[in-house]
Amino acid sequence: MKENCFHCGQEIEKERIHFDHKVFCCNGCKSVYEILNMSNLSGYYELNKNAGVRPSDNTGTFDYLDTPEIFNKICDFSEGNTSLVTFKIPVIHCSSCIWLLESLQNLNPAIKYSMVNFTKKTVQISFNHNDLKLSELANFLTNLGYKPVINLETAEKKVEKVDKSLLIKLAIAGFAFGNGMFFALPEYWAKWVGGDEDMWLSHYTPLFRWLLFTLSTAVVIFSASDYYKSAWFAIKNKRINIDIPIVIGIIVLYLRSCYEIFSNYGPGYFDTLCGLLFFMLLGKFFQQRTYNALSYDRDYKSFYPIAVTKLNFGTQKNILLSEIQIGDRILVRNEEIIPVDAILIHGEGNIDNSFITGESETISKKPGDKIFAGGKQKGSALELEVIKNVDQSYLTQLWNKEAFKKQETGLDTLTNALSKYFTITILLITLFSGIYWYTVDLEKMFQVVCAILIVACPCALALSAPFTLGHIMRIMGRKKMYVKDSLTIEKLAKINTLVFDKTGTITYSKRSQINYHGEEISDFDKENIKSLLKNSNHPLSKSLYEHLEVEDSFYPIENFQEIPGKGYLGTVRSHLYKIGSAKFVGTHSSIIETAVYLAKGNTILGKFTFKNEYREGIHNTFNELRSYQLHLLSGDNDSERTYLEQVSGLHNLHFNQSPEQKLEYIKKLQDQGNKVAMIGDGLNDAGALKQSNVGIAIADDNNSFTPSSDIIMNGDMLSYLSDYLKLSKDAIRIVKVTFGISLFYNIIGLSLAVMGYMSPLVAAILMPISSISVVLFTTISTWAVSLKYFKVKKT
Repeated sequence: MKENCFHCGQEIEKERIHFDHKVFCCNGCKSVYEILNMSNLSGYYELNKNAGVRPSDNTGTFDYLDTPEIFNKICDFSEGNTSLVTFKIPVIHCSSCIWLLESLQNLNPAIKYSMVNFTKKTVQISFNHNDLKLSELANFLTNLGYKPVINLETAEKKVEKVDKSLLIKLAIAGFAFGNGMFFALPEYWAKWVGGDEDMWLSHYTPLFRWLLFTLSTAVVIFSASDYYKSAWFAIKNKRINIDIPIVIGIIVLYLRSCYEIFSNYGPGYFDTLCGLLFFMLLGKFFQQRTYNALSYDRDYKSFYPIAVTKLNFGTQKNILLSEIQIGDRILVRNEEIIPVDAILIHGEGNIDNSFITGESETISKKPGDKIFAGGKQKGSALELEVIKNVDQSYLTQLWNKEAFKKQETGLDTLTNALSKYFTITILLITLFSGIYWYTVDLEKMFQVVCAILIVACPCALALSAPFTLGHIMRIMGRKKMYVKDSLTIEKLAKINTLVFDKTGTITYSKRSQINYHGEEISDFDKENIKSLLKNSNHPLSKSLYEHLEVEDSFYPIENFQEIPGKGYLGTVRSHLYKIGSAKFVGTHSSIIETAVYLAKGNTILGKFTFKNEYREGIHNTFNELRSYQLHLLSGDNDSERTYLEQVSGLHNLHFNQSPEQKLEYIKKLQDQGNKVAMIGDGLNDAGALKQSNVGIAIADDNNSFTPSSDIIMNGDMLSYLSDYLKLSKDAIRIVKVTFGISLFYNIIGLSLAVMGYMSPLVAAILMPISSISVVLFTTISTWAVSLKYFKVKKT
């Protein structure tokens, strides 16, 4: 009796290893089972039985990875005791693989987190390189059955080779289809036109049949190979996918055609088979190209257009990150993300790499040290020299890191459930239809069975959500609302409560009526204060920086420290300055006003008072959002409460809120069952943005990239917030309509196929057309829906 290995599912040919009432084919599979069992990860087998990959015997071949030159070339990031590496693992094939590879931290304590990109067959791993060498990590994966493929030529920022295998398979199928139609001409001529048996073409019929057999065999073996692999993986894992009925249809049509050729019974269906595979591969190629286009848009078009401050002979200029070149000098301020690998030239680096590693510890840097993209400066501004080309997709991936860990949403669950039962239903319909047609017309039965197996396809169902939401993300990106991922669109559509920050959110960050009260400030002090102001991203600091009429200077800052919601201090040219609230600089005030106090050493210089200028059309903005619960939280005092109540009509106004209090307020609203969106700036509101269901960071300049948010919106577009929310709801409606279209297509197609009115070739043409129709519908409908919104508003 043949037995299969409990772990990998392969047939056991020689040794049988019994352990824990289970049978394994080798010690490697047994060891992996033991590791998973001891780590309480036996749920791996519950997802897909026999889903494991048999471990490779070739371990110990990765020692070269520990060579410093190779290590630096392979790793994306290495700082302190943490490194980040991305491995290509071609054997990733199912949900169990993803589940196991994203649970590596439970198997090895030196691994901090891991994240799989199923489409690219890669896994990104953060690990402690003091406890686990890179070679040991590669061997660890190999022992689990997931041997990484490492190509040193493409390792230095990962030049992806274009996979042309699908194009080659499509070309061969197209060549066979075109020539097959010509070779089948005598058969069609005799069948449809009739005519003299002495017609010269008829003499070549046997030759043409064998040529058709040769071409079709090549197409069936090579061009259709991906379908066989997919079906085999599904059967091996005791699952059913859509490729199983397709493979059955291909084999049935091919064997029937071979029977007719060898028995001289007829011409078979070789030309139909070649056409069938050509059109199916054409649909697959179209789908792949469309996915790649959306992925490119996600990384380079819809992603937040980060700007950097370029330094050029003492002058500063804001330019887009994509324009940066190796050798350029850039300025990075406090709380700003470092957008590209660089060398520190001037300043005291205090780098927080939590955006990359997930750990909120800072690492000191001195001039000459390398700083990795994705780190955040905590302290005075830095001057950096760019040493590596920009890879914005790397920042996109980091921004999406947590999104990969979230549970499935309603749309995902619906799609997966429909796809799961779809194939089972199709196989049952095929069985009963085959039985019926067997009793009526045996020759017709083969065509009917193949047509049913091929025309029915849930691909359009699977495409509905990603294509629709992908287009909506692109539309929003063009309208200066940059969305983290498609999941955020669905969450945005469910929001029923909006919480606003005040300063820099509903007010302009750089436009205020500013007055100074205090002793006269010398130009020397103004230059020092302006140098200190340059290091902060707070909206009031930016306004004050623009207000001070003194020549721009960039003097080094020592011992810089910023406390969110209170103020910051630093030493400039041997003098200590404090900028912030009255209490922070060492004084007190009973006057309710928006003010920034200045102190030099222990001497209070004075204060700047601000009368906020509210964003244009803010009254209409709040009126358009009346269907939502509206709240306002501000770290400022309530000096403008009356005006705000008149402008906004809000009564849920809370002032003097610390960042911690804002976060607790969001939690309280969520505990009441609300779906909350927080709209605020990225610095003082970072905790509240992260806690909310959807965090929307308002940015008036592109330097303010805020990883803690789900959405980054240009401040000028706040008046269109209602339009963004309505568009997200329309997106969900479009997805549901495309579900309906796909189901309607399958019902009509199956009905015609079951009744015998559809040939396999027509079914093969309709199969990709269904996917193309979904793409066209989502493209046109999302474009048409977007035309309703973002029209010029009257002030």
